[in-house]
Amino acid sequence: MNKILITGATGFVGHMLVGRVLESDHGIRVALRQDSNLFPSGIDKAIVEILGEKTNWNEALELVDIVIHLAARVHVMQDSASNPLEEFRKVNTEGTLNLARQAAEAGVKRFIFMSSIKVNGEFTKEGVPFTAMDIPLPQDPYGVSKLEAEQGLLALAQETGMEVVIIRPPLVYGPGVKANFLKMMVGLNRGLPLPLGAVHNKRSLVALDNLVDLILTCIDHPAAANEIFLVSDDEDLSTPELLQRMARAMGKSARLLPVPEWLLRSGAALLGKRDVAQRLLNSLQLDITKTKEVLNWIPPVSVDEALKRTAESFLDQQSH
Repeated sequence: MNKILITGATGFVGHMLVGRVLESDHGIRVALRQDSNLFPSGIDKAIVEILGEKTNWNEALELVDIVIHLAARVHVMQDSASNPLEEFRKVNTEGTLNLARQAAEAGVKRFIFMSSIKVNGEFTKEGVPFTAMDIPLPQDPYGVSKLEAEQGLLALAQETGMEVVIIRPPLVYGPGVKANFLKMMVGLNRGLPLPLGAVHNKRSLVALDNLVDLILTCIDHPAAANEIFLVSDDEDLSTPELLQRMARAMGKSARLLPVPEWLLRSGAALLGKRDVAQRLLNSLQLDITKTKEVLNWIPPVSVDEALKRTAESFLDQQSH
């Protein structure tokens, strides 16, 4: 039985992961910025107020075998920081490497790091997916900070012998999802017409259940050591396909208007929404062959089942 420290335990991924680890025979400690009643009484908690280069992790790391590091300064659309890269580096790079160095000194055997597909880049040519072996090409400060953390972790693994596992997910969805995925469900629920019927792209997503299952696999799989894994549902969808299947899961019909892509891009540029248009119109595909073969892993939950669970949670919230 391993003792596992989870950072970012109150987050979208962390909360489900904690629940799944509690069901296993592993011991668990959650690192929190402040005490929380989100977890069962009696769960081992460590209060760590800030994630930075000078944070003291001694108490949190005591008797810990595995660290699962989810906490991060996340990608934000409208970043008000005067130097966004510097702010991302403080948390995602320097904060991560400080924790990892202290973990190695404390005798932690394995450090699992939640990175991002943004390390690879922002979009792919259709039919030419990203792989774990590609030369990284991050396009924004968030992706750069995650890449720099990855590089530092792999160097630390060589230096100290602590095993490192890096996971790069695309957009994660599931019960309780926020941001643009939630906006999409709100629009579908209201029956709003959406001008995306003529979009011909392919995008990889990952269901929360599938991502958490992969993290659990990486806790003690011997072949995971010092590897980088991409993760997805292993079924890519166009934006119209996603809307149609999400609507079906909600018991609705998607009202999709066939507006030409060039017109959507032009309109988005005029409105200063080029980033939004990219995510809706461009392809972003992941090849998870390495993940499946090295770990003998397949996503346990299908896209339609994951969308159904997401829809049920959303509709339940709407009814209260």
